[in-house]
Amino acid sequence: MYNSLEELEKDIQGCKKCKLCNNRTNIVVGSGFKNADIMFIGEGPGADEDIQGKPFVGKAGKLMDMAFQGLEINREEVYIANIVKCRPPGNRNPEQDEALACLDYLRTQVMLVKPKIIVLLGSVALKNILGKEYNITASRGKWIEKKEIWYMPTFHPAALLRDDTKKIDFWNDLKLVKEKIKEI
Repeated sequence: MYNSLEELEKDIQGCKKCKLCNNRTNIVVGSGFKNADIMFIGEGPGADEDIQGKPFVGKAGKLMDMAFQGLEINREEVYIANIVKCRPPGNRNPEQDEALACLDYLRTQVMLVKPKIIVLLGSVALKNILGKEYNITASRGKWIEKKEIWYMPTFHPAALLRDDTKKIDFWNDLKLVKEKIKEI
């Protein structure tokens, strides 16, 4: 058991639990406020994240930052993590064994941060956190409560780069998050 995120981050640095370790530049554990009320979980680091060692710093992260600015969400006041901590080759979705290898790290992050709301960015995050029976298109924009945490599934920012029509749904989902945090 870890007593702090720093302790967890230090322990993860030498991780070789799955084959993703073979091609990584940096392990991307997470970033942001360590006692955040809102936590965002994506699928895994991309090329820019692998180079910088921080989540959501590439094109998808820039798009997310623009939404944060527009909604007056301070990135330094939220915590951002991913299902897997190492970049899958070619930015493919993490395979099940890779996700399973990292899920204990993510569970520990959630236990240490103690968020009130977790925003699940995309299908990979949704299925790995809430279950395979969930579908991002059907679930996005709908609150799901489990174990005293409110979950808001929404599209991954990378999906917005591929399909502009999803931007308004993403925006509206983040507006719901901003409204909900005032209530709880």
